[in-house]
Amino acid sequence: MDHATLTALRSALRMSPDNAELTGVVLQALADANDSAGAVLVIDAANSKVWKNSDAALLASRALLKDGQAERAIDIAPDTPEGALAKVRALHSVDRTDEARELYSATIADSAAFEDVELESDLKSTVPMVVKLRADGPRLRVIANDDTGADDLNTLLEPQEDSVAFKDVGGLTNVKKQIRKRIILPFQKPSLFQKFKKKLGGGILMYGPPGCGKTLLARATAGECDAEFFNIAISDVLDMYIGESERKLRALFDRARSRTPSVLFFDEIEALGGRRGNQREATSARIVSQFLAELDGFSQDNKGVLILGATNVPWSVDPAFRRPGRFDRVLFVPPPDFEARVEILHIQLADRPISDAIDAAVLAKRTSGFSGADLENLVETAADLAIEQALETGVESPIDQNMLLEALLEVRPTTTEWLTTARNYARYANEGGQYDEVLDFLKEHGKR
Repeated sequence: MDHATLTALRSALRMSPDNAELTGVVLQALADANDSAGAVLVIDAANSKVWKNSDAALLASRALLKDGQAERAIDIAPDTPEGALAKVRALHSVDRTDEARELYSATIADSAAFEDVELESDLKSTVPMVVKLRADGPRLRVIANDDTGADDLNTLLEPQEDSVAFKDVGGLTNVKKQIRKRIILPFQKPSLFQKFKKKLGGGILMYGPPGCGKTLLARATAGECDAEFFNIAISDVLDMYIGESERKLRALFDRARSRTPSVLFFDEIEALGGRRGNQREATSARIVSQFLAELDGFSQDNKGVLILGATNVPWSVDPAFRRPGRFDRVLFVPPPDFEARVEILHIQLADRPISDAIDAAVLAKRTSGFSGADLENLVETAADLAIEQALETGVESPIDQNMLLEALLEVRPTTTEWLTTARNYARYANEGGQYDEVLDFLKEHGKR
């Protein structure tokens, strides 16, 4: 707004000091011009009835705080979420931080759309500390969080994963049934299985499209067995120095053997156990050989250690891994069927603000071929729409059916390409019937 217009508006306001709308316009113009002193003059001359208008009162509170009049800013702030945040800033500026934190928490609990990360950080971080980097260097001002305790440090040093059970895995009824029969029962009833000389542990290889729950199944299996779960990343094993990768692999197995019952889970196992005929470097072949030796347990007994592997490309895994005694049980983890998709949608929508009118069955019918990760992405996209609407309107809206249907226009299934590739292997490279489950799935679901 140009100076002449602002001067004219201020003149008009002096003639009608009880005009709340005009007061708001003038205060906004002064705020845009960064003129807090001028705003204070307007506030002093205004009729007290003006502050019943929440917009004018909010602008006045902000102007007073900027001018250093925090107590007046607290008194004049309106009873709205925006006004509450203005009052929080004013309370914090006069060292009434406990009151500010309490008011901020109550405001966000009522309307999360007004969450202010920067303000929240200011309320939590109140202890200044100056650290000198070097004798002749610059000084770095660090804000230390006085709420940090020993438990927080322990969490940073050793992150804890929540235990997962089969109830947390949507669908996959047949796969869970096989795992329960072949894996969990031997752990739960060891004496019975020992009478028949059936050992605990062993190896199981899960394969299927990405995002269909192989990793979650592995964690749930460990939870059902009440076993310690070791999620082995490729970076935990591979090393640039000759012999180090084999040594690390041996150490990981030794650690699992010392803490039985335990589950070792290798995701993307083809990176460690790829076909040796396809590898040009001798180092990779040595890793495969070491892996096979650890699975056999020649030097040490693997009793009580379950080795789970997962891959999206089973045709790239060395055939030696499928020998009985190693990964002798191979499970196909397919995309979820209709019932599973309904269950997964319910799991993903749980603990979120949702409308009572959501029909998961309708969504499940329209998401054939979606993986569990795709369904999670669908719900996340709908949540983004709900958050965007809350930010635009200032009113929280739950996720509803229309948001999910709108999200469905953006999200596409990611299993189609994998199923096309798997079909070719199942038809033309199905030695020993290793991909019969894939053929049965394709036949049942009409993937031609």
